[in-house]
Parts: sequence; C-alpha cells; structure tokens
Amino acid sequence: MKPTLLLAALFLLVSLAGCNTMEGFGQDVEKVGSEIEEAAE
Repeated sequence: MKPTLLLAALFLLVSLAGCNTMEGFGQDVEKVGSEIEEAAE
C-alpha cells in the first residue's frame, strides 16, 4: 500500500470520528476523494 493512500485512509477514519453532521461528512468524503485522486496520479 502506498504511504499516501495509507494517510488518506487514516484521514478518512479521523474525519468520520470527528464528524457531527451529514454536511460535514459529505465535505470530509469529498476531501478524501480528492486526496486519493491526487495520490493515484
């Protein structure tokens, strides 16, 4: 597993743990998606 992908996965877990609203959840998922997309390039 690439280190950046691992960091993105950890970020997702932290984001989900700290998320209080569905709006925040959507923003967190969007951020993680962008991180994974950048890591894939």
